[in-house]
Amino acid sequence: MSDWLEHTVQVEVDAPIEFVWSLWSDLQQMPRWMKWIDSVTILPDNPELSRWKLATGGLEFSWQSRILKQIPNQIIQWESVDGLPNRGAIRFYDRGSSSVVKMTVSYAIPGFLGQLMDNLFLGRVVESTLQADLERFRDYALNTKAEG
Repeated sequence: MSDWLEHTVQVEVDAPIEFVWSLWSDLQQMPRWMKWIDSVTILPDNPELSRWKLATGGLEFSWQSRILKQIPNQIIQWESVDGLPNRGAIRFYDRGSSSVVKMTVSYAIPGFLGQLMDNLFLGRVVESTLQADLERFRDYALNTKAEG
């Protein structure tokens, strides 16, 4: 039995949406700004599928994810098809010279972890980590924009 937790975080990036989209949609670059993501590998025989590895505090999880919906400059929606159960969406909002990136992530906590941890505490840790990830993405985007 699992409990599902959901978090939504967002950040504004001082860069045009096409640029922000181009950085985020290159999934294999995610470990550059997502603290817990160790690697992302796009499967060569099916580009809609990717293998993800999460590592933190001695815990390691992996899963395969499928892109359900992808509309350039608007949304990337996914769900896991094996491994750690998760789903979510990254939405992009055009603000002219800037862009808003909004991430919603839902994941199942395995029963044994739920018994070991207070889900409210775990939720706060995950949400603050996701917010910090988006802030690192913003910094990465601004640094990449300045270099280009």
